[in-house]
Amino acid sequence: MAVKDPTAVERANLLNMAKLSIKGLIESALSFGRTLDSDYPPLQQFFVVMEHCLKHGLKVRKSFLSYNKTIWGPLELVEKLYPEAEEIAASVRDLPGLKTPLGRARAWLRLALMQKKMADYLRCLIIQRDLLSEFYEYHALMMEEEGAVIVGLLVGLNVIDANLCVKGEDLDSQVGVIDFSMYLKSDDDIGGKERNVQIAAILDQKNYVEELNRQLNSTVSSLHARVDSLEKSNTKLIEELAIAKNNIIKLQEENHQLRSENTLILMKTQHHLEATKVDVEAELQTYKHSRQGLDEMYNEARRQLREESQLRQDMENELVVQVSMKHEIELAMKLLEKDIHEKQDTLIGLRQQLDEVKAINMEMYQKLQVSEDAMKEKNEIIGRLEDKTNQINATMKQLEQSDKDLLTQTRTIAMSFVKCASNEAQHQYKLVKDISF
Repeated sequence: MAVKDPTAVERANLLNMAKLSIKGLIESALSFGRTLDSDYPPLQQFFVVMEHCLKHGLKVRKSFLSYNKTIWGPLELVEKLYPEAEEIAASVRDLPGLKTPLGRARAWLRLALMQKKMADYLRCLIIQRDLLSEFYEYHALMMEEEGAVIVGLLVGLNVIDANLCVKGEDLDSQVGVIDFSMYLKSDDDIGGKERNVQIAAILDQKNYVEELNRQLNSTVSSLHARVDSLEKSNTKLIEELAIAKNNIIKLQEENHQLRSENTLILMKTQHHLEATKVDVEAELQTYKHSRQGLDEMYNEARRQLREESQLRQDMENELVVQVSMKHEIELAMKLLEKDIHEKQDTLIGLRQQLDEVKAINMEMYQKLQVSEDAMKEKNEIIGRLEDKTNQINATMKQLEQSDKDLLTQTRTIAMSFVKCASNEAQHQYKLVKDISF
C-alpha cells in the first residue's frame, strides 16, 4: 500500500472537523431559535476547531526569551489587506485583561463572527499567499485548497446571530480541546435527514435573501445619492429658469422700446430722404448741363489742337529749305503747345475743383439726413458753390476766348512766315524773332 502524506491527512481531518462543526453549529442555532452567547457549547467547539485550523503548519518564530508559535500574526495582517478590519484590530488591542497573542486571536475570531465578516476577512488573507508564507509552511492548511473550502463554509455562518461578551472573559488560559462526542451520529440523526435537507434549504434561502438585501441596500444608497444630486441640479435649473424668464421679459421690453424707436427713426429718415431727393435731382440736372458744356469745350479744344498741329506740319513742310527759320518756327510752336498744355492743366484743375464741389455736395446731402437744422447751412454752402461754379464757367469762357486769340495769332504768324518766305532770310529771321518775343 502507498504511504499517504501525513500533512495531507491532517488537512483532510481538519477540513472534515470544520465541516462537522459549522454544520452542527448552524443546525443547533436554527433549532435554538435565538441569539447565541459565549456559553453555547457548539459555538465554543467551533472556535476550538478554527484555532486548530489556523495553527496547522504555523511557523515557529524565535523571540527574545523562547520560541513563539501564535496565530495572532496572520490575523493581525488582515487589517492591512481589508481596511474595515482596522476597527476589530484596534478594539482587540484596547481590551483589558488580554496578555497573550493567543488571547487576542481568540477575541478577534469572536468579534469577526459577531460582525458576520469572518469569511470576508479570511478570504483576503488566503488570497495573499506570498504574505502568508512568512507565517505558514508550504503544506499548511491555509496555504492549500482546504483553506479556501473552509472559507467558503464560513459564509454559511452569516445566518447566525451571536452576542458574545469578550470583555472580562479569560481568553488567555482557555484549553482548546475538541469534543468528538458532539459529532457522533445517533439513530435520531439518521432518521432526521429530511429535517437537515429542509434546514439546508432554509439556510440557502436565508443566504440568498441576505445577499439580495446587501445588493438592494447598495442600490438604494446609490439611488439616494443620485436623487440628492438630481434634486440639487433641479433646484439649480429652477433658479436658472427663473433668471432666464426675467431676462426674457427684460429683453422683450427692450425689444419693444427699440422697435418703437426704430419706427420713429424710419419716419424721420424717410422724410429727410424725400426732402433731399428733390435737391439731388436738381443738382444732377445742373451737373449734367455743366458736364455737357465741358465736353463740348474739350471737343472744341481737341479740334483746334488738331488744326494747329496740321498747320504746324504744313509750315514745317513749306519751310524745309530754310533751316534757321524752321528752328525758330518750331520753337514758336513748342511755346504755343506749352501754353496749350498749361491751358489743359487749368482745365484739369477746374475739373478736379468740380469733382471736389460734387464731393462736397454729396457730403452735404448725407449730412442733411442727420438733422434739419443743418439744412440751412448746407443750402448756403450750396449757393456759394453755385457761385463758384459760375465763376469757374466764366473763367472757362475766358480761357476759351484766349485760346481763340492765340489760334488767330498763330495763324497770322504762320501766314506772315509763308508770305515772307520769298523775301530775304535775314529779314524773315528778324520778323520771326520779334513775333516770338
